This record gives sequence, C-alpha cells and structure tokens, in this order.
Amino acid sequence: MAKIKLKTNKSAAKRLKVTGSGKIMRRKGWKGHLLTGKNKTRKRRLSGSLEVNKDNLATIKRLLPYA
Repeated sequence: MAKIKLKTNKSAAKRLKVTGSGKIMRRKGWKGHLLTGKNKTRKRRLSGSLEVNKDNLATIKRLLPYA
C-alpha cells in the first residue's frame, strides 16, 4: 500500500531555501519596512542569509518534508 503524501507548508517553502549540501538557509528579519530610521551599517548587516538554528531544525524539517 502506498504511503500518504505529506503536504509542504507553502509559506515556509517561500521563505527557506535548501543548499546542495542539505543546509536550510533563511533571511534575516527586521528589514521589511521603516528603513529610513536604520543606518547603513545595520541594513548591510541584515542582508544575506543565515543557516537555520539547530533548535528550530526539527520544526522546519516537518514543514518541508521533501527538502
């Protein structure tokens, strides 16, 4: 008998990317709006991606079953 297919959480899929080596990368927060009040250095630090924290990894794996 075939297994039941799992649904991918689409909001998580749009926000998270999986690298070739299997790491899950995320964007940094606090850069969505009100950027005029933040200095250039702070905005530059908020750019780029980070690896997802190991404490949240189990939850993320559940949201992205086929990643």
